[in-house]
Amino acid sequence: MSTDHCRIIQLPKIHDERGNLTFIESSRHIPFEIKRVYYVYDVPGGAERGGHAHKTLHQFLIAVGGSFSVILDDGFRKTEFYLNRGYFGLYVCPGIWREINNFSTGSLCLVLTSDFYDEEDYIRDYDSFLAVCHDTVP
Repeated sequence: MSTDHCRIIQLPKIHDERGNLTFIESSRHIPFEIKRVYYVYDVPGGAERGGHAHKTLHQFLIAVGGSFSVILDDGFRKTEFYLNRGYFGLYVCPGIWREINNFSTGSLCLVLTSDFYDEEDYIRDYDSFLAVCHDTVP
């Protein structure tokens, strides 16, 4: 896979003077059925999250509160995204190394995934990831 397959997706935003509302529907707003939801919060200053790739898992990351940067790497090119609005999310396809950093104080990263947790789906060693990327090039 290439980072070209990953993209920012704008979610519906219903404006109301009492406060805005955004929603997400499986396979309608994001390109997969949601099977798991988790969130990352209370990240200490200077800390990074991620640092892995998934073999088959699709993810959608949203900065529900605060902001953070996501660096995506397909083994050949790195692309950085800055998330800071609850109505934009980043779709991350399988086979992409991701690192999340520059968390603002009080930030909240919501992650929707296409499958349940499976440790076997992770590639946690960057050199192993690069070996897989470079072996699959035609």
